[in-house]
Amino acid sequence: MDVFEAIQKRHSIRAYLPNPVPHEKLERILEAARLAPSASNVQPWHFVVVTDKQKRKELSESRYAGFLAEAPVIIVGCGDAEVSPKWHAIDVTIALENMVLAATGEGLGTCWIGSFEEQKVKQSLNIPAKFRVVALLAVGYEREELDSTGKAIQLIRRRKRLQDIASLDSFGCQFAEEP
Repeated sequence: MDVFEAIQKRHSIRAYLPNPVPHEKLERILEAARLAPSASNVQPWHFVVVTDKQKRKELSESRYAGFLAEAPVIIVGCGDAEVSPKWHAIDVTIALENMVLAATGEGLGTCWIGSFEEQKVKQSLNIPAKFRVVALLAVGYEREELDSTGKAIQLIRRRKRLQDIASLDSFGCQFAEEP
């Protein structure tokens, strides 16, 4: 699968099969993060790969994150706010997106999670104070049936058209497809 195909195929998965994710696939996903660009090549990230059932349940207790309990893997993206105070969140975000695309290429589904209580996550996973939790990433094999939140999102929100999200040379000047 090429990169553009992975981008087109990727969508947020909120229902997972209980099947474990093979270690080799997790290594490739983490390698995709390791290779991500970062400001001044500081690489201010650390990723906690959570497979323990009890810890996954703890992480699922935030609003909109209940489905995390069934995801076989949760990757917690942390940024070192001391080594990169200004750019750690952006750098971790870039690395996490690399993971999303790599996971799609590996035949796995993902869902980006922003609904969490940082201090609870840090305490549960023993994350040092200098790190900020940027986002959580559910990873696993898609289960066909969606939960009610997933169904609602798919029905309500469609992708915007290119001309609605891009301008040419100045904001508001329509970027049109070439004839």
